[in-house]
Amino acid sequence: MALSRQQHLELYYWMQLNRKLEDLLTVMFRQNKVVGGVYSSLGQEATSVGTAYALEKRDWIAPMIRNLGAVLVKGYRPRDILMQYTAKSGSPTGGKDGTAHFGDLHEKRMVSPISMLGDLIPVMAGIGLGARYLGRNEVALTWIGDGGSSTGVFHEGLNFAAVQRAPLVLVLENNQWAYSTPNYLQARLIDFADRAKAYGIPGVIVDGNDVVAVYETTKQAVEQCRRGDGPVLIESKTFRRKGHAQHDPAAYVPKWMLKEWEAKDPILRYEKYLTAKKLWTEKEKNDILARIDRELKEGQAEAEASPLPPAERAAEGVYCDGCHEIRAEWKRSPKPVKPGKNTAQWFEGKSPALAPSLGASQERKEKAVVGPSNPGHGKNAKLKKHKKQRKQRK
Repeated sequence: MALSRQQHLELYYWMQLNRKLEDLLTVMFRQNKVVGGVYSSLGQEATSVGTAYALEKRDWIAPMIRNLGAVLVKGYRPRDILMQYTAKSGSPTGGKDGTAHFGDLHEKRMVSPISMLGDLIPVMAGIGLGARYLGRNEVALTWIGDGGSSTGVFHEGLNFAAVQRAPLVLVLENNQWAYSTPNYLQARLIDFADRAKAYGIPGVIVDGNDVVAVYETTKQAVEQCRRGDGPVLIESKTFRRKGHAQHDPAAYVPKWMLKEWEAKDPILRYEKYLTAKKLWTEKEKNDILARIDRELKEGQAEAEASPLPPAERAAEGVYCDGCHEIRAEWKRSPKPVKPGKNTAQWFEGKSPALAPSLGASQERKEKAVVGPSNPGHGKNAKLKKHKKQRKQRK
């Protein structure tokens, strides 16, 4: 699990690419070149990059709108992102969307973001269960914010994943604010990882501004899921130093808090770490920054030169008429799993009050009394019988 020297440098590349690409998008937004909104993750790059980097190519992610670093790690290039935000014809959605709503279920195994917070949790639990059913040892990972953990679907999805032992890693990015609402006004919790106790799953805390710690913690969680031990909730304690979007100056955040977290900047912190551990040279740092600058300039030029989508494309892709094939990729025999087998195994050795008699004799079956499924049905049956008898007497 230890990172190599090259992997340490890759983490730096991804975090810097994440930040500098968002900086470029901000400039383009102010130039009126971005069609949708820009949602900054300034200060949270270590969480997005470190978690996604812990996955294998076969694994799945479902990012939220701020997890740009994870999207890049999964294989999207700056030109893809820039075309997407400018709604150009060559974008991942063909110009149909102007923000982060895009995905790739085949090559990159990325599920598109869902705007309703928390809805990705049951979706990714299903992705993990589906992979397991098909015999594919794959892990699903998604993110949620501290505010999003107060939604009903967060609890429903995580409870479902826990009961089913789904191979799901849920990363809760605790950036201290749910839009303009501080944590203490939305939950009586110090550690949001404690939410995991309600579902009987592990809840771990990691310093979200330490990319190596984020990677190592996520790697352990992924390995647990791959072993079949069920889901893990990771609380990443971090802070976003920008408002909700470009229109929000985040004036509600105290200045002392911004200053405190600026000193904990994940990229500056990682630069010091790499230097202290003698994992890079000044030349290697400059080479990485030059590479990023070159890739962004090339991506921007390609995006700005790309045409807007033709009007007729609006009607395309609404219905699937042979546009793609939906086919299960089996890694085991596709014989159906017998229902009830797992239930029978669970009840073995349990209290007789809980365990149904799986080997009940025919004699017991014959003696069994089948009562009404609804308490009111028996009463209604007696009333009908009484009315029938009265009618006969008349």
